[in-house]
Amino acid sequence: MLVCEALNGLLSIIEQSGLATPWFFVGLFVASSFFMIWRLEALSSNGFEGTVLGTLVMPYCSGLGNLFFAFLLGQRGSEGAEVLTNCLVNNVTNLTLLIGLPAVLWGLQVIPSAGKKSRKRRKAPDTAPRLNRLSLLLTMFALLFFTGITWAVASDGRIDFADGLVLVGLFLFWQCIHVFEVLKTNVRQNKSFGLMLWVDLCLLLGGAYVMYVSVEWLVNWLTSMESGFVSAAQIGWLSGWLMVLPNGLLAMYYGWKGRSEVVYSSQFGDGHICVPLCIGLFALFHPIAVPVFFKMSMLILGGAAIMHMACIALMGRLPQWIGGLLVLGYGVFLFLGLV
Repeated sequence: MLVCEALNGLLSIIEQSGLATPWFFVGLFVASSFFMIWRLEALSSNGFEGTVLGTLVMPYCSGLGNLFFAFLLGQRGSEGAEVLTNCLVNNVTNLTLLIGLPAVLWGLQVIPSAGKKSRKRRKAPDTAPRLNRLSLLLTMFALLFFTGITWAVASDGRIDFADGLVLVGLFLFWQCIHVFEVLKTNVRQNKSFGLMLWVDLCLLLGGAYVMYVSVEWLVNWLTSMESGFVSAAQIGWLSGWLMVLPNGLLAMYYGWKGRSEVVYSSQFGDGHICVPLCIGLFALFHPIAVPVFFKMSMLILGGAAIMHMACIALMGRLPQWIGGLLVLGYGVFLFLGLV
């Protein structure tokens, strides 16, 4: 509480001094994202590794902005279509641009190639890549399942309170599965959560509060703008691009480090936050009217998920040329959605 009060006092001083600008709070949002990514890296040595880190922990950090956005608009009684637009823009960007671009730049190799294996000494077979592939396929299937359920509950043109309960319940059940998987893995390996894990989680909460403050200020500023592209009329698209920045940082960082499984699991895991959690959360406040491009977005999400599943299941990697197609497909999505 003392930290929150101190931060609120500091923000009041900044606003009084005239430094409170949209770019300042965008920078604050990005800085808090960098801070959370830094502590997430530390979590990988404290009981969360590989795909579990990307699926269970990272999505809450990269998807917190979307959750805050849905919560703030739900409290204000704003248009539910804007929250749905925010989530669709976020997920389509994750599955096309933010996975396709690292594949083009560095390649996304989940299963080591045969050439690399032949140069290594004959040792006991390394099962970690195969386990990562199975975990990724399960995560991808979950997103495909969640997308289908969301499409089904929205088939009547709206998502109401009962639909929201279904979507939130599905997400919580999915997260419970991963929590128990972490606990089972730690029991098998005779590991326990160290003290630093709890310290890092507290630091992540602090970063989350800074992110909430920045999102709240930006939402207030955008809703006060009445004309132009940067205005309340485009808050769904603009907030979607802003919230996707942490996902982009994760994708580029772990793509550069050659940790393809984390690139994949973080983007798909963040997709679970938006669809179904954010949509379901807002529907608990107010019904959502489905926007015009909803079906197109659902088709893109489902098609991209199936393409990723086929590449990982059959080849153990995402070829660079398919990554290029995904980036091109994102450009088509922008054109169709905005024009």
